[in-house]
Amino acid sequence: MMGFLSNKVEKSQIKAGDHIYSWRAIYTYSHHGIYVGGNKVVHFTRAKDTSSNTDSSFGSSSFGSKLPSPCLTFPDCGFRQPNSGVVLSCLDCFLGNGSLYNFEYGVAPSVFLAKVRGGTCTTATSDLPEIVIHRAMYLLQNGFGNYDVFQNNCEDFALYCRTGLLIVENSSMGRSGQASSLIGAPLAALLSSPLKLFMAGPVGVATVTAGMYCVSRYATDIGVRTDVIKMPVEDMAVNLGWVELINEGACEEKVSDGQVPESGCVEQTSR
Repeated sequence: MMGFLSNKVEKSQIKAGDHIYSWRAIYTYSHHGIYVGGNKVVHFTRAKDTSSNTDSSFGSSSFGSKLPSPCLTFPDCGFRQPNSGVVLSCLDCFLGNGSLYNFEYGVAPSVFLAKVRGGTCTTATSDLPEIVIHRAMYLLQNGFGNYDVFQNNCEDFALYCRTGLLIVENSSMGRSGQASSLIGAPLAALLSSPLKLFMAGPVGVATVTAGMYCVSRYATDIGVRTDVIKMPVEDMAVNLGWVELINEGACEEKVSDGQVPESGCVEQTSR
């Protein structure tokens, strides 16, 4: 088991199929991805903004982070399909100036609850590395839908790649433990506020608030949720229309470059 207080590891310790992350903006948020071997990471960001040539990771809507570019070490670093936020980067560019951490799977509930910050572990078990890598590489080609900081972010992407679990009901919360922490803290404070009348001083209020925070974070963990199903990556991309979204992006790119679009593209661009 990794350190109780920290999941920090060295580059030599990670293996293909690992879910890795790095803290950004003085531990304000973390960016997650799947290490696929060969010093490469597949991760999920906002779709590329062609007007400004910038990309965004988990906290981008709030912090405006930008992915390093171009990479002089790996020619394919930064590869993505048109209209997709799934990116292939080298490990150094993924980390930026941050440290490397390894996300934990199959932890005991007591260990999960003991973690102060969300987005570092889950009670869910991981699939085999070859399955994890297949999902990540498939989504690199077919996309992972629209980025949403609370419902579909970089941690959600990595969690799906490792577990194959997908939320089947409309929900205000994705699989991300990081997002549940952001919502769980104010929720805990809100739930505990009526109890102030029954508490003897601020210590009692703080205790209840902390308890509510832990419970709310645990309840949203994919290892205990009941609104998730195991879905093959091929079925997910087709059923949710993500393949069509990527194809439309590819068609638009061909038209803008003056290329002759394929017959399928003609149908899409004429709509």
